[in-house]
Amino acid sequence: MSIEGKSPFQARVTKYAALADPARLRIVDLLTLGDFAPMELQAELGIPSNLLSHHLRTLEVAGLTTRHRSEADRRRSYVRLAAGALEGLVPAAEHGARRVLFVCTRNSARSQLAAALWQHVSEIPSASAGTHPADRIAEGAIEVARRHGLDLADHTPRSLDLVAGEGDFVVTVCDNAHEELTGLHGVHWSVRDPLRLGTDEAFENAFADLARRVNDLAPRVRAA
Repeated sequence: MSIEGKSPFQARVTKYAALADPARLRIVDLLTLGDFAPMELQAELGIPSNLLSHHLRTLEVAGLTTRHRSEADRRRSYVRLAAGALEGLVPAAEHGARRVLFVCTRNSARSQLAAALWQHVSEIPSASAGTHPADRIAEGAIEVARRHGLDLADHTPRSLDLVAGEGDFVVTVCDNAHEELTGLHGVHWSVRDPLRLGTDEAFENAFADLARRVNDLAPRVRAA
């Protein structure tokens, strides 16, 4: 029986039952920071793939996680927390950072928006960069930022090599950047690329996803 067919009380019971297993609780702890491919979760937990599949199915049935395909490699998928999955539950882990650095491929939309959003919710500095920066910020990103009271008009895409510094807590916000980079200290957010569709709705959806994630992460990052 899926969680959608249960009463609110029964849904809570299902979630707590799913989280009672140490491996599944560890998976959820990891997902509170960012999205993970199953192979990445397997490496973190050190368990067989069939056991990981069982845990992921249990979490999905409990309404705690969802899964979607990578935009970069369609053979790859990412697991993420479902919206509202942890209502009433507070992750305890804190992470120290000198600065939060948001990274995407072109540094023309998602990473710029995330850095601007971060500045409104945290005293810890933020910056953004791209693995292959564009010449300018996407007009759709400028417009969606303006609609939400943010100004990106004077910002310029910058290269990760020129921006990254010691003590940065790195958040990759596109699948291409995450799959290109290895060994970074930080987390990954698998945010859909609004430039693929180029519509106002696509930019609004990306903005909403980033805003929720920024608000969730900010209380868990302290100044290093």
